Amino acid sequence: MSIKMEEGYELDLTYVTERIIAVSFPQDCFEETYLRNLRDVTRMLKSKHTDNYLVINLSERKQELTKMNPKTLDTGWPDFHAPPLDKICSICKAIENWLNADPLHVVVIHCRGGKGRIGVVISCFVHFTDVSASADQALDRFAMRKFYDDKVSALMTPSQKRYVWILNRLLSGSIKMNTSPLFLHCVIIHGVPHFDPAGVCQPCLKVYQGMQVVYVSGYSVFCLQVKCFHKSSRSERDDIFRVQFHTGAVQSYSLVFQKDDMEHANKDARFPDYGKVELVFSDGPERISGSEHWQNGPDVTVDYMSTDSLSKWNSYQNICTAEGRKI
Repeated sequence: MSIKMEEGYELDLTYVTERIIAVSFPQDCFEETYLRNLRDVTRMLKSKHTDNYLVINLSERKQELTKMNPKTLDTGWPDFHAPPLDKICSICKAIENWLNADPLHVVVIHCRGGKGRIGVVISCFVHFTDVSASADQALDRFAMRKFYDDKVSALMTPSQKRYVWILNRLLSGSIKMNTSPLFLHCVIIHGVPHFDPAGVCQPCLKVYQGMQVVYVSGYSVFCLQVKCFHKSSRSERDDIFRVQFHTGAVQSYSLVFQKDDMEHANKDARFPDYGKVELVFSDGPERISGSEHWQNGPDVTVDYMSTDSLSKWNSYQNICTAEGRKI
């Protein structure tokens, strides 16, 4: 059931099931509008569910949200990104424990920004409860799947869908978690993105582990994010691609992402349709066989001593505060 709000409201409130409610606010709405809408939603929740609801906050921490709703669990991560696997498992377990504690308990999933984060939680919770689902939960599970298909699936990024897939495969036993660390040795970009009138680009590559930028090559990883951006002539950053994945689900020493598998690139005509990104790993930091073939061509120059502020800007500072929204 979706509740349509009167004019002047900027939010989407949906009863995914009788006991799971999704509330989302647009990122660009004025703070005054957000707080006014939040107060009205809080009044509605308290009148309908008294103190029997738990708020799962998927956005940055908001003092006002916690003041209005003391039972708030802050679990946020950056918008349009996938959460760490342990975080999504903790969220699913918290939802399950709260709902099982009392038949009157309901869960409110709160998000300000893209609805993809709500999609991650709903779809992962369906997979999480697959193991212990009873026959009388079939209707709720159907409702959650319908909400996912109709409302949020199309709004999720490739990496968000990838992490949902990984969790599903791990829970179903289709793949086993690889607990041994892998070492990233090489990132190969196949196809030249056309970010310049001359048909070239000036890429800068960043590797993140746990939202912290890693500058050392051959680094042991688990949750990994690779970002690549183009340095334009206006001294601005223009995103080329971004991918997130977990090495625990990597079954070989080479991982290839097609255009549709990467954020930014999947919707950018400047990235060639045949383009792809290949990552090469090994079990150790030692130089591996065949690495002599990874040399850049004569047309590629690399400035390892660059002091350009664009290349050194860490775009994940203060990710849990309002100041860190721009990523």
